[in-house]
Amino acid sequence: MRAYHLEAPSLDALRVVDVPQPRPGAGEVLVRLRAASLNYVDLAVATGAFPATLPLIPVADGAGEVVETGPDVTGLAVGDRVIPHFLPDWSAGPLPTYTSRRMRGITMPGSLADYTVVPAASLVPMPQHLSFTEAATLPIAATTAWRAVRTAVVRPGSTVLLLGTGGVSLFALQFAKASGARVIITSSSNEKLERAKALGADETINYASNPDWDLRVLELTGGVGADLVVETGGAKTFARSLNAAAAEGTVFVVGFLSGDELKTSLFPIILKMLRVVGSNTGSVADLREAVRAINTARIRPVVDQVHEFDDAAGAYAMLSRAGHFGKIAITLGDRL
Repeated sequence: MRAYHLEAPSLDALRVVDVPQPRPGAGEVLVRLRAASLNYVDLAVATGAFPATLPLIPVADGAGEVVETGPDVTGLAVGDRVIPHFLPDWSAGPLPTYTSRRMRGITMPGSLADYTVVPAASLVPMPQHLSFTEAATLPIAATTAWRAVRTAVVRPGSTVLLLGTGGVSLFALQFAKASGARVIITSSSNEKLERAKALGADETINYASNPDWDLRVLELTGGVGADLVVETGGAKTFARSLNAAAAEGTVFVVGFLSGDELKTSLFPIILKMLRVVGSNTGSVADLREAVRAINTARIRPVVDQVHEFDDAAGAYAMLSRAGHFGKIAITLGDRL
């Protein structure tokens, strides 16, 4: 079968290879992958910024159809359209310890291949109204956004602040609006902010022309701040996110685009009694809940670009330039 191998921590070490098709064992399923999508962690793995077991088949997220089931598998049939979860051993409940936590595209084979074998318990049925390309964006981004909204108990009247217009932010925008919340979103691009408004954003802030965006959030909320801040920026935005949060609000820490080492005052956390919550995506049960919400609200993922399998390097290049709005996907076959 076709597959990409990442042979070293460099995009120049991404190569198409021919490898044997895997076979499912007990409790496992063979999935014919139809699409994959990129997350920032995939770029971090490919550039050596995030440790991974190399060589490996990269890219965490994908979607496809069941073509074979192993012994002891029930509830799944050949032809089922499914989404393999990023953390296949985290069914529900507490996060597994790091040493026992397998991660697709990092410590086990990922989605840039024609076929993959995963535990049956890690598969979630695709939303019926989505294509394979759209469904491939769900495992990390939609699960993370869903956990953020759920953790902060977002409800009618809540205010949600989103940093940037990447996949997690746009899923959080749609989940928050479906929950009746007011959404404020930031970007350095007025064009992207207009697109976010079309998705339902109530207020927008261009942080390039308004670098004190946290003060603008406070102005827009009458000095109260946001009940939920989805913090995707990292070291350079974290202090402003704390300032923009409401008393007893939640700062949900997702990304590290501007670095992972913090030097900031603890006083905003203490004085406002903030909850700072780290994110490592979520469990299979969380993905199932997100899919149920997507089905109910008829949410469609925002897929900005779709690259062919042979142009996976182009997809990585686009992600590294941060010029996209929403998600970047890679098709491995039929997109239906």
